[in-house]
Amino acid sequence: MAGATLEAFLKTNVSADSENGEAIGDILLGLAECAKNVRGFINQGALGSAFAGTKGSTNADGDSQKELDVFADDNFLEAMRELPIALYGSEEISHPVLLDKDKKYVIAIDPLDGSSNIDTNVSIGTIFAILPVTGDPAKDPDASFLQPGNKQLAAGYFIYGPQLALVVTLGSGTHIFVFSSRIGAFVQAYESLMIPERTQEYAINASNHRNWGDPVRLYIDDCLAGVDGPREKNFNMRWVASLVADTYRILIRGGIFLYPGDARKGYANGRLRLVYEANPIAMLIEQAGGRATCCTEKPEQRILDIFPTDLHQRIPLIFGSRNEVDRVGRYHTDPGMIGDRSPLFGNRGLFRA
Repeated sequence: MAGATLEAFLKTNVSADSENGEAIGDILLGLAECAKNVRGFINQGALGSAFAGTKGSTNADGDSQKELDVFADDNFLEAMRELPIALYGSEEISHPVLLDKDKKYVIAIDPLDGSSNIDTNVSIGTIFAILPVTGDPAKDPDASFLQPGNKQLAAGYFIYGPQLALVVTLGSGTHIFVFSSRIGAFVQAYESLMIPERTQEYAINASNHRNWGDPVRLYIDDCLAGVDGPREKNFNMRWVASLVADTYRILIRGGIFLYPGDARKGYANGRLRLVYEANPIAMLIEQAGGRATCCTEKPEQRILDIFPTDLHQRIPLIFGSRNEVDRVGRYHTDPGMIGDRSPLFGNRGLFRA
């Protein structure tokens, strides 16, 4: 049986009398309308005018832009002008855009996550976080985006895949809505998802094995050793190179995602952005019972407790099933003291002499 439509869900779960409820509901419905429009252009594939190759320019952090990146950004920016949004902060724009200094909310957005996959027909998406305005948005537009993720009022993403789906949290559970073309609305498909605490799947770009630090390399080596190794079970590796797709899989069936910093130039802090990628994903994961950390000097530190220093700040990100994320943290603090590792695997792992 189909669940509630997104509009009905919001009416039930956000109170018009609350300080933020009605406005957050309006913003989410506006985002949903825009996502349907963007999805329509994505579905045209190479036949569409917005589906050309690289635009020839770069975004705010130096990554090459696709035509569809810019198209999606323009569409979401224009949609936010009609909503109670004071500032629009995007991966595609160097500085926040002031929309209305008298409004109370800001949106941080990655308009088209996974855009390197555009030409290959792999799932891509739009990630967003809604935050309260802090200070004077006209005089100090950056301030509202430099709040820790625990200040997010709502977070989520749209995934443009075999289904158009919205994964969203208002701070009380993680829910998935799938767009029904039959009724022309997003309909709840999963309510208050819970990620299994244990897993036998991990997602990481294994081509960077030689560049990882010892804790991450040791953890992956032990997974690769399978049933004959210290973990005593076989693991599957999954890597889509699309954050929204990898997150969706973990929400549905568990797993762990790792995008650590590594030894390559420019990758010491990973490549994912804290404000509009890591924070909204972390909120979704935590609301589904999982964990999200950066696993650097303080592996136990929540992503959501980190104070950003820049709208486009990058950060390492590890998230997913709670027990597995905790285990990776122990590899960072003292891998030689992990109780279930044998002396053999303490000295020699797969891929290491």
